[in-house]
Amino acid sequence: MGLRASLDRFFRHDAFGGILLMLSALAALLVANSSLAGIYDSVLSSYFAVTLNGEGLQKPLILWINDGLMAIFFFLIGLELKREMLEGKLKNPRDVILPGMAAVGGMVVPALVFVAINWGNPTTMSGWAIPAATDIAFALGILALVGSRAPVSLKVFLLTLAILDDLGAIVIIALFYTAELKVDYLMLALFPLAGLIILNLKGAHRLAPAILLGTIMWFLVLKSGVHATLAGVVTAFCIPLVDRYGKSPLHSLEHGLTPYVLYGIIPIFAFANAGVVLTGLSLDALIAPLPLGIGLGLVVGKQLGVFGVCFAMVKLGFAKLPQGATWTHIWGVACLAGVGFTMSLFIGGLSFDSQILMNQTRLGVLSGSIISGVMGFAILKLASPKVD
Repeated sequence: MGLRASLDRFFRHDAFGGILLMLSALAALLVANSSLAGIYDSVLSSYFAVTLNGEGLQKPLILWINDGLMAIFFFLIGLELKREMLEGKLKNPRDVILPGMAAVGGMVVPALVFVAINWGNPTTMSGWAIPAATDIAFALGILALVGSRAPVSLKVFLLTLAILDDLGAIVIIALFYTAELKVDYLMLALFPLAGLIILNLKGAHRLAPAILLGTIMWFLVLKSGVHATLAGVVTAFCIPLVDRYGKSPLHSLEHGLTPYVLYGIIPIFAFANAGVVLTGLSLDALIAPLPLGIGLGLVVGKQLGVFGVCFAMVKLGFAKLPQGATWTHIWGVACLAGVGFTMSLFIGGLSFDSQILMNQTRLGVLSGSIISGVMGFAILKLASPKVD
């Protein structure tokens, strides 16, 4: 009974999602550099088709994961965003000012670092947004391992920053990572969208019609050339917070979906995308413009962007530090914001088709995220609680 209770506490711990993500990435790394590498690549590149009279979708498994399963991930992000905006941490503008501006700084400065290192290289410049992202599961998981050294307000600050960072990533994907646009499919996507809006306005209780319409919209958006994960966010915003019976479909769906995304979809994504081939790895490979730009963007750019903006906002009197937090805590959180992993790998997949460039991207993301995570954990572990 003692072992069972201990395991139950471990699985429910905030850090478990981050640990599982780390193990999935490690497994991918080991498999990609073992005798199983051929099977690993073959499975991920194998085609799976859903067609009717020759029309439909035919994609390799890796794209079903990145376009399909990740649409569910973004659907959950959309649910969290809507809930936070209507009744949570994003409802009061005063509570959003500091983490919101920190999120902006944490996206702009890493992108500038990447651009500075890759300037004049048109092949790699499309990856400018890779170091701008923050991985919520990893960052919060590491913060949870710190324990009581970090005040509760710091978790709220990091969560708000990461959520707004994801919102920024969604906007970036929509504006800069859209393939050749097919307007006819995009116009057709307006019909299921209209249905979703009507269901939301009516406070529909049943979720099945919304999920069906969202799936149809996902297919049409995917065929239009706009990245289909955005359909997940739009569908989420059309799930009623309160239905006509006074219940919350949004809360129910978010609560039910979270463990499947956190313990299933994200680890599968990590295993499929984190397989860095280390054969022939040298110092020259590490300091090539692409991995160097990503790594320094995550490690240096995130710290400068998040900490720098927070310092300026507080010193200029526009905001206050989170209750109980010190500048050392803010520095530690700025480091944790540099754990890009899931979102960085996702944007990397949108940026490059070349296996060579994707391997360099994975190398930069993994190295930058590991350094940022270790630094953030060490700084927060050494931080002393604020004395009032």
